Amino acid sequence: MSATHATRLERLNRLEQLLSPGTPPDQCPDGARLLEILGDAYGTGDKKARRRALQRDLGELVNEGRIAPANPGGKPLRYRRVADGPDEDPAVWDWTLQTIHDLAAEAVPRRQLERLWQRLLTNTAEPRLDEARLRIVPDTFRLQPAELRKGVLKAVIQSLIQRCALQVLYVKPEGQRAEVCLHPQALVQRGPIPYLFAFKNAEDEPLRLYALHRMVRATALAELPARLAAGFDLDQAIADGRADFGQGELIDLELRVRGYLTEVLRYCPLAAGQRQEDEPPESDFKLRVWARVPSTGQLLRWLLGAGDNVEVMGPADLRRIVAAQAAKAAAIYRDS
Repeated sequence: MSATHATRLERLNRLEQLLSPGTPPDQCPDGARLLEILGDAYGTGDKKARRRALQRDLGELVNEGRIAPANPGGKPLRYRRVADGPDEDPAVWDWTLQTIHDLAAEAVPRRQLERLWQRLLTNTAEPRLDEARLRIVPDTFRLQPAELRKGVLKAVIQSLIQRCALQVLYVKPEGQRAEVCLHPQALVQRGPIPYLFAFKNAEDEPLRLYALHRMVRATALAELPARLAAGFDLDQAIADGRADFGQGELIDLELRVRGYLTEVLRYCPLAAGQRQEDEPPESDFKLRVWARVPSTGQLLRWLLGAGDNVEVMGPADLRRIVAAQAAKAAAIYRDS
């Protein structure tokens, strides 16, 4: 096989995998968008020639039945991958059902549905659900994702895969710029902003979070292995509240709740080992809850967002903080 032919096969596979089956037509990419994403695969020559090469590839994939126009007759044409039909082999279907059973048996008792959804969405083989049949919807107001500078995300992902250092020009919140060498450990998406857990320069501690949208440029240093944090566990770091700039301090939280939170906390505990009991009939609240949780900004935002459906009974310091924040918010609206 010639190098040119191998390169074209690789390009066709990249093009096919970029398209998802079941995506609504208005969300499917057109030729211009695909060329923007796969620009490196079509060289740096004349734009018209690159566009013609892309159209030839799209035509070949359509003829092979691997992709199809999502809006036939529309302008511009948008494309999506053709979903594989269900396998007719009973043995394969039995295996798929058993796999689904095993996945559910692992996820449900541990309340780890997020991992199950992610696996079903990203499986390249059965069992798999595409985004037309499974979607994860957050229960909070969604901000638009932070805009990242060109090349930053690619360099960060490369450094994590190769376990190498990352040279970064970083803008601090105060506006100062600094050239630093980061030693990446893990990447976490918190709300609309992706953050990188990393050591800086020659430091072995602390392990800090670096926001990707503050990186002006980033280069993976393939020749320089990253220093790895001994015993670092991403799940534990998140559970300890470190992904929300907390230090993992656990507090014994006591709440009184009412309204929509009553049913939410009955079935979705704040933490493993949560205790709860009904409030007395004469109480203004319905349920009293005790749970041991990390003290983080995320917890404070959740408590403030619950409004008058929650009262913090303890710890006393947190009760004072919530009361002070609520009073400040009330003062803004007092005159109106």
